[in-house]
Amino acid sequence: MYYEIVPMDRSHIDQIAALERECFSTPWSETMLSDALFDPQASFIVADDGEGNILGYAGLHVVLDEGYIDNIAVHPDARRHGVASALLDVYCCFGAANLAFLTLEVRVSNTAAIGLYEKYGFHQAGLRPGYYQNPREDALIMTREFEHEAD
Repeated sequence: MYYEIVPMDRSHIDQIAALERECFSTPWSETMLSDALFDPQASFIVADDGEGNILGYAGLHVVLDEGYIDNIAVHPDARRHGVASALLDVYCCFGAANLAFLTLEVRVSNTAAIGLYEKYGFHQAGLRPGYYQNPREDALIMTREFEHEAD
């Protein structure tokens, strides 16, 4: 499956919002996604198939040397083709060069995502009871720390 990872732009918003609605019980709106385009602390990327179809996307917010992965979503037809890995890899490479850590929340029942995050060096750092709605579920807080040599 061909795709390239590119920065999110205004032309991606409608497809990403549709993907949000398909993948999450509390999806980001078009307005929230548009606002991220102008947020200097945000970086959103998409997996584009070269024909204008979005196969997946991911969002990151950075404050100082701390990174928070907002969402990673992949269209059901594109799952198990390395799309989520490619998106996550971009942020992990950025984190290794620039951040003290990356962190995220994931539903405790989302074993596929948990396995992916563990593969990329994330570990369980905590639990947020009842964090998710529809259905109500706990969230695992997963974190990957980066070591940097002192200058």
